Amino acid sequence: MSGLDEIINIISSQQKENEQRLMSAAESRAEAIDKQARADAEKAYTDYMNRASAAIVRDHENACTSVDTAMKRRILEFKVKQIDLAVDNTVLKLVSLPTADYFAMLTRLITSRLRSGEGIVRLSSRDLERMPADFAANIKAAAAKAGGSVSVSAEPADIPDGCILQYGNISENCSFRAVLEAEREAVRDIAARELFR
Repeated sequence: MSGLDEIINIISSQQKENEQRLMSAAESRAEAIDKQARADAEKAYTDYMNRASAAIVRDHENACTSVDTAMKRRILEFKVKQIDLAVDNTVLKLVSLPTADYFAMLTRLITSRLRSGEGIVRLSSRDLERMPADFAANIKAAAAKAGGSVSVSAEPADIPDGCILQYGNISENCSFRAVLEAEREAVRDIAARELFR
């Protein structure tokens, strides 16, 4: 073998060694890149799944809270409607009482609001027409016990039921709905206890 062949063989051998070293380094680098990419992808997937799971839990809790709030609102609306219906029915029953019972109840209502001084009771036109003969005398006697006087006005009040009790410039609307509205919270509490116990 000539010197030239030997040099060519040495160069060829070194070239193969360099190629193998480069290929080995490239493969190692490719494996490292692949391993890092897989680790990054796995971390990104895990992070995404954790965020998605947290978002699903949060959305579910929000949806449950929203539904719960809506249900409570609907139940409250229903209860308020039932209480208002009970109040309406109460007013209807009071208005529908027989005349003697109606005016006895009206006497109790007026008596509970009497004070000293001169007062005037104004009834609705319907009640003026059906007022019992002893009604005016009964409330006058009650007013005298309270240290005052009261008379029934011949002029009707613009109310459907009950009365207007007037002392000077101060008028108190004692129609059944107005009395119930003035005592709204107490009436609603009682109605709620009875309806929803």
